[in-house]
Order: sequence, then structure tokens, then C-alpha cells
Amino acid sequence: MQQIQKLLIIGFVWPEPNSSAAGGRMLQLITEFQEQGFSITFASPAMDSDFMVDLTSLNVDKKSITLNCSSFDVFVKELNPSIVLFDRFMIEEQFGWRVAENCPNALRILDTEDLHCLRLARQKAFKSQNEFSILDTLKEEVAKREIASILRCDLSLMISEFEIELLKTTFKIDEKLLYYLPFLLDTISEDTFKSLPSFEERNSFIFIGNFLHEPNWNAVQYLKEIIWPLLRKQLPEAELHIYGAYPSQKVTQLHQPKEGFYIKGRATDANEVVKNARIVLAPLRFGAGIKGKLIEAMQCGTPSITTTIGAESMQGNLPWNGYVTDDVPEFIKSAKELYEDKELWTTAQQNGITIINQRYSKKLFEIDFASKIEFLQSNLEQHRLNNFLGALLQHHTLSSTKYMSRWIEAKNSKKD
Repeated sequence: MQQIQKLLIIGFVWPEPNSSAAGGRMLQLITEFQEQGFSITFASPAMDSDFMVDLTSLNVDKKSITLNCSSFDVFVKELNPSIVLFDRFMIEEQFGWRVAENCPNALRILDTEDLHCLRLARQKAFKSQNEFSILDTLKEEVAKREIASILRCDLSLMISEFEIELLKTTFKIDEKLLYYLPFLLDTISEDTFKSLPSFEERNSFIFIGNFLHEPNWNAVQYLKEIIWPLLRKQLPEAELHIYGAYPSQKVTQLHQPKEGFYIKGRATDANEVVKNARIVLAPLRFGAGIKGKLIEAMQCGTPSITTTIGAESMQGNLPWNGYVTDDVPEFIKSAKELYEDKELWTTAQQNGITIINQRYSKKLFEIDFASKIEFLQSNLEQHRLNNFLGALLQHHTLSSTKYMSRWIEAKNSKKD
């Protein structure tokens, strides 16, 4: 009888699918591995949160772990997973060397979420009012850590084709270490499409996004200060509803009902509020990855207006479900047209459904992903021999990070 394979996921935080796209992405990966027959343990050094998903209800074992503590070594050796999935590079930095030392035959996978060095380089260029250049990513301090983590792992899951190209051309990463796996979604059926609220049943513009994420906060400021005052002049009765988890006081103080600008905070059911809005506005001025809010808009049959960074790597060669522009007057004009013209709106809605079904349907990726995992597990020794830089970095990480971590652990034990 074949033994059930074990997957250990080490999370930066406990998944919150209703708070962020990253939480939803993690649940998609859990489902994917369960369908491949894996038994899953999810471990994290993070504190529990009120909005975390109930992992045990998903048939996933939950385990709290401690940073810089050899108790993890005992735990991982005993669990003996065949695959370890690191949720973001910071987690691989903390636990990757321990996994390599205690479970050397475990396949190590990094889920990047988005390229942090790209997002931060764009953010810095924006804040300093400089034009962004791809070479800025090379100067970004976090790039050295992030690329080292990618090289140390056997495979990195990428959600953006643009970022794969960047890693291959700018950072010279071997494409065998990278795997394109975007959001894995259910196909939208004709019946689901027909059940969506109609153009007439919807009203208001909407923005939705986790406020702990800097690009979202910046987009809301942009809406409040520049875009919404101009758009409201064109549509005096219109309202803009801003939803998002973890709003701070600086967010809530933007609430101005007299201006039709409403800060609503966390949405109890994000799907429901997006479904009932007529248009999603997402004027993102920096960021990376693919945007959960725009995927959600398409799933809900809600057209969107965004920027080139917002739409990056999302549509392939297909027409957008609305408009993509970085020009403010054009953004305003497009928003007004989409809001008022049912025919235009319906075409945009249909475009979004097509993007989901042709680019994000999980059926497009499941078989190939399972084959990729199986191939790597069967050829792991050769795969690692081909990745000499990764072996080199792993060697030096074991020599440096290991002893730094041991020193912190010894220091902490003296305090106790």
C-alpha cells in the first residue's frame, strides 16, 4: 500500500481569505495538494487572528512554531514531510536551512505571492517622483535576500508572467527553478453568469483592498484627493464605497458622506459587495503580482478601471473587462462612460468572464502542476546538481544563518 505523502506549509501568517488575496491563494494551494492526495500540516510563528480560516475544518493540521528555536527541528524531523512549501521568502530565510538540515530529501517550494523587490522598487521610484526602471529592482536591498531564497529552493511558484520574465532576464534565474501558477479558480458557468445582478440592479463605484498593503492605501488617497472630486462633478449622485480589512484612523478619517465618499471598512462578504457595485475603481500606482481585487471584480461580473500596473500580467491577449489607463482625464471619462452605458458595461463584463475562464480556470493547470511535482520528486538529486548556485547559497546559509539563529536561541534561553 502506497504511503500518503505529507506536505508541510510554513505560513508567514495564518490564512485570512476574506482579508487578502494571499489568503485566498493559500487556500487554493491547499485544495490543489489535497486533490493530489497529500496530507497537509500548516505551521506558522504568527499569532492567531480573529479572521483566520479554521484549518481543521479543511482537514489541515494546525501547528504553532517558534522562530529561532530548535523545537522546530524536532517537529519537522518527526513529521518528515516529502514537500515543504514556504509562504514568502522571509519564511524560507527563517526555516529553510532547518528543513534542509533535518529533511534533506524534502522538495522545497517557495510561494512568492509577488516579487517584493519589484513592488518596493516601484514604490520608492513613485515616492521620490522618479521614473521606474527595471534595473531599480537590482538596487533594491531586499532583492538580494529574495533572489537568494529563490535559488535555495527547488521550485518557486510565480503568479505573474511579467515577474518570471524579469527573473530570467534581469536576475538570470534558470527557468527550471520557476513555475507559473496563477490563481486557480472555478470556471464561471452560464448559469452562474445569468445569476449575477444586472446593470440596473447595481449602483455605486467600489474600491476594495487590505489596508496593511501600502499600494492599496496609496490608491485610496489618490481616489480621495484627485480622481473622485473630478468624477463626482460628472456624476453628482454617484457614490464611492471603500472596503478593506485593517483600516487605520488615517483611512477612516477620509469618510465624507457629503462628497459621496464612504469608508466602509472590512466587508463581511466581499463577494456580495463587489457583485452589487456597478464598477470597481483600482488606480494602483505601484505594486507587483496579479491583483486579487481585479480577479474578484471579474468573478462578480463587475467591470473595472485600473492602471497598467493594476492590469499587469492579468489579461494576456484578451480585452480588459473595462479600461486600463494611467491618464487621469481618461480614467474619469472611462468611469463615466462605463457607469452610464449599459451596452459598454455588458461587453466589459463579458470580457472579464472570458479572462477568468481562459486564463485562471484551475483545470488549465492541475495536471501539469501535479506532473511537475512528481517529476521533481523523482529527479531531485539531478535537479539540485544543476542548481549549483542554490547549493552554494544553501551551504553559506547553513554556516551563517544557522549560527546566528543558534546564538539568538541561546540568548533567549538565558533570559528565561
